Amino acid sequence: MQEKDGKYIFGVLKISEKGQIVIPKEARKIYNLQPGDALILMGDKNGMAMVKTEIFHDLVDQVMEGLNK
Repeated sequence: MQEKDGKYIFGVLKISEKGQIVIPKEARKIYNLQPGDALILMGDKNGMAMVKTEIFHDLVDQVMEGLNK
């Protein structure tokens, strides 16, 4: 794993024949990922990102609170 300024490179992931990937142990530890956690996969033409659904829900809640003011 390489880290610089809070940005990480965890290495190369391979996709299995079933379309599965393994998230490296270091990444699971840093992002507190546990078995059963749900992730949202987002992307654009440049790449993809995964975010825990609970973080996404917190952001939506903040936006909604701002709209109610």
